[in-house]
Amino acid sequence: MNKEDMKIWFWGLLDVFIVVAIIGSVFFVIPTLTRFGGSFTPARTITVSAEGKTTATPDLAELSFSVVSQGKNPADLQTANDSKMSAVITFVTSEGIASSDIATTAYDLSPTYQYDTNTNRNYVTGYTLTQTVSVKVHDLTKVAAVIGGLTPLGVNQIGGVNFTFNDPDTTLAVARADALSKAKAKAMTMAAGAGTSLGEVVNVAESGIIPTPYYSGAPTGVAMMSTASVAPTIEPGTQDVTDNVTITYELK
Repeated sequence: MNKEDMKIWFWGLLDVFIVVAIIGSVFFVIPTLTRFGGSFTPARTITVSAEGKTTATPDLAELSFSVVSQGKNPADLQTANDSKMSAVITFVTSEGIASSDIATTAYDLSPTYQYDTNTNRNYVTGYTLTQTVSVKVHDLTKVAAVIGGLTPLGVNQIGGVNFTFNDPDTTLAVARADALSKAKAKAMTMAAGAGTSLGEVVNVAESGIIPTPYYSGAPTGVAMMSTASVAPTIEPGTQDVTDNVTITYELK
């Protein structure tokens, strides 16, 4: 192959290389750069925050109560505790509470010690058995009756009542919509005041809060020894559910 033929081949291959490079830029490099550039926050942005709120009535009550027994024989304690709790569960289910809404959350057997000053040692003098059950009550009209019927059956420790929602996301969504609407209106007002307008949403962040009011039948850890069946007056009231959002808009 002479020099002229080599030049022709060289320039032909160079042309092919240039064409391939151009095609590669169009289909691979440019889209990649576009995506890379799109990952940056636009230089002209506005960030606003707003709080949305809705008021709703709880539709779920969560109860927690225990049967606490003390004695020297662990087997006897277990028998006595199980008998009392079995009667309690029977009563609770008779109030229309489904078995799936009743759960044993603690079953604790712990020794009781006494210090002997003569031997400088602790001795086991007995045992304490605590059996705790949590119950979900969907019909709030039954909460007072359920609590009032516990102590006569042997329940001697009641943690209290938490009022909440079966579907908290639905309630929070209402507050979120209110927050988003307020944030957009605020951003539009600020942008108009600056002589510009809103573009695309660049970023959104939120912090939702669903408070849980608490009714205390007795302070947690304090025994209720009354044997009288007295139904307390319990009202779930209403809850203010709030949602805070922060939105960043691009400015046109």
